[in-house]
Amino acid sequence: MDYMNKNYKYLLLCVFGYTLIAFSANLQADYKLGKDYRLIDDPLPVRQDGMVEVTYAFWYGCNHCFSFDSTINNWKSSQPDYIKFAKMPITWGQIHQLHAALYYSIEALKLDAGSHTAVFTTIHRENNFLASENAVVKFLAKLGADEVKSKQYLNSFAIKQKVSRAIQVSRQIKITSTPMLIVDGKYIIESKPDRQETLKVLDYVVELQKTSS
Repeated sequence: MDYMNKNYKYLLLCVFGYTLIAFSANLQADYKLGKDYRLIDDPLPVRQDGMVEVTYAFWYGCNHCFSFDSTINNWKSSQPDYIKFAKMPITWGQIHQLHAALYYSIEALKLDAGSHTAVFTTIHRENNFLASENAVVKFLAKLGADEVKSKQYLNSFAIKQKVSRAIQVSRQIKITSTPMLIVDGKYIIESKPDRQETLKVLDYVVELQKTSS
C-alpha cells in the first residue's frame, strides 16, 4: 500500500512538473521580440541602479490615450518600488508641443493629479481642443491657476527645456504612435486593441529587464 502511495505521489509530482514546464513555455512563447515588443535601434542610457524605468508616451489629443489613461494610472499605483514610472508627452508638431508645455506646466504649478484627467475630458468630452496658448491659460484658470503665472510657466526656460528634451528623446527612439510604452530606454511596446493585453506585455518586458537593471 505504501509503495502504491509513493508511486501515486511521484506521478502527481511529475504531472505538476510537466504542467509547470508547459505553462512556463507557453508564457515565454506568448510575447515575442519583434512581434509584441521591439528593441530600440538607438537606446537611451539607463542607470544600473536596480530600477526599471517605464516611460509612457502620450498625447492629450489622442483618443486612444484618453481611453488608456486610467488603465496605465491604475497599473502604476500597484507597482513595486523598483519600477520608476514617468509620462512623456509627444512633441511632433506645434499643437503637440503646446500640449506638452501644458503637461509640464501642470506639474510645475503643482496642480492636482486630476488636472491631467481634466485636460483629456475638456478635449474629448467638451470639444475644447486647447489649440492656442490663450485657450490653455483660460483652461488652467478653471483649475485654480493664476493666468499671469500660467502664461509665465508656459513660456519659461525650464518648460521649454523639458519640451526640447522630449523632442530629442522622441526622435532618438522613434516614437511613431501613441500610446506607447518604453522600458528602460531599450524596448518599445505599442498599444494593443486589448488594454489589459498591453499591460501583460509590459509586465513581461519589465520582468525581462529587471535582471539587467
